[in-house]
Amino acid sequence: MSERNNEIWISPVYTGRPEDVSGRSRRETAVYDLLDKLNISYERVDHEVTPSIESCHGVDRKLDIHVCKNLFLCNRQKTDFYLLLMPGEKLFRTKDLSKQLGCARLSFADAEHMEQYLGIHPGAVSIMGLMNDTEGHVRLLADREVVETEYIGFHPCVNTSSLKAKTADIFEKFLPAVRHEMTVVEL
Repeated sequence: MSERNNEIWISPVYTGRPEDVSGRSRRETAVYDLLDKLNISYERVDHEVTPSIESCHGVDRKLDIHVCKNLFLCNRQKTDFYLLLMPGEKLFRTKDLSKQLGCARLSFADAEHMEQYLGIHPGAVSIMGLMNDTEGHVRLLADREVVETEYIGFHPCVNTSSLKAKTADIFEKFLPAVRHEMTVVEL
C-alpha cells in the first residue's frame, strides 16, 4: 500500500527494477539495466516529483537512508564541471570547496550543460548521470560523510523514483564501469 509522507505520495519499497517498465523513460530504465549488469542490488520507491532535497525527507524515512544532495557546478568560464555529492542537511559554501580544489569560485551550472553532459534535467541530478558522461567532462566530488555511509540514496536519472544501494557498490563497481573517479572533499 502506498502512503503520503511529507505531503508527497510514496510507493512501498521494492527490491530491484520495476516488473513493468512501460511508461518509464529510457533514462530511468538504462539505470536499472546498468545496475543489474553490474550486479548491484538496490531497493526502490516511486514517488511524486521531488524537485529539491527538502521534498525528499519522506523518501529518506521510507528507504531508511539520507538521500544526498547532488549539485552540478562549474567554474566561471564554464569549462570545468563538477558533480558534488554531500549530505542533504549540510550547507554548501562554494568558497570552502573552491579552496580545496584550488580553483576560482564555483557556481551552479546551467540546465543545458546538465543535459549535455549528464543527460538529466534539474531536480533529477544524480550520480547515475555519470553513465551518460562518456567523454569525462564532469569530475565527481563527494563529501567524506557520504563516502563513509553504508548506503547511498539517489535518483535513477528521474525525480519520480529513488534508489538505495550500498555505497561501496556504487563507488567500487559503478564508477569504474562508467570510467569516472571520485575526489573526496570535506565540507
